[in-house]
Amino acid sequence: MLVVDSQIHIWENAKMSAHHRQVPTYDVDDALQEMKEAGVDAAVLHPPSTLGEAVNVQAVEAVKAHPDRFCILGHFDLEAPNKEEIVRNWRQRPGMVGFRFTFNQPHQKRYWSDGSLDWFWGACERGGYVVGLLAGGYMKEFGAIAERHPGLKMHIDHLGRHGGGASGTDDAAWADLPEMLALAKLPNVGVKMSGAPSYSSAPYPYKNIHGYLKQIFDAFGPNRCFWGTDITRMPCSYRQCVTMFTDELPWLQGHDKELVMGRAICEWLGWKRPA
Repeated sequence: MLVVDSQIHIWENAKMSAHHRQVPTYDVDDALQEMKEAGVDAAVLHPPSTLGEAVNVQAVEAVKAHPDRFCILGHFDLEAPNKEEIVRNWRQRPGMVGFRFTFNQPHQKRYWSDGSLDWFWGACERGGYVVGLLAGGYMKEFGAIAERHPGLKMHIDHLGRHGGGASGTDDAAWADLPEMLALAKLPNVGVKMSGAPSYSSAPYPYKNIHGYLKQIFDAFGPNRCFWGTDITRMPCSYRQCVTMFTDELPWLQGHDKELVMGRAICEWLGWKRPA
């Protein structure tokens, strides 16, 4: 079975947010070693937007060295003078299949609703780019964008939770889940089932949140649910992140499991991995 992680970060000589491992460097070799130990075949790199352009460059170099192991959802300054040119030329950068933004800086909150990114959503729709967003707390706004741009594939990060553990754990973390489930009616919306262990205070296999995962799977289906980890902030081993889904969810079997664990994210992103 192909196992593809829908989100990991790599970085060099930098400081990640407090929820992540507080190490100065977690590079492609570190990632590949952990992936090998966990039985993960490939991963989607998410250059941390707070670390600027350097991490985009680092991700591109990782793809050049390992084109069968990585693709990238990158970022850029959405207010750059040449922003439209950047989007037009995005695929010229090896491995770039789309974009990922968190909008977690105070000045970026307005992006959800003030119309200032209408040009971006339209450009991505025309160009066939996929956009991933940390949308916890903004499901209404996310849904409005997706409805206005039905040809734009958009996916919700981290099960629609508020990211980095900000929404808490256990039942409290899932209080607004119905708002996300309502978006399943939009065929251009998917969900990254990434970071699941971080939303439970129970021990592995985190059974107290399995019911919420089942609700998401039932609503969006196996073609729009993408297993992943965000491994550098997980409270468990990489292998346990895998087996939580492959071994502990009795309702995830057969072809559905193959899709959720890797094939669906490749199809969603249009990533044709080299043989």
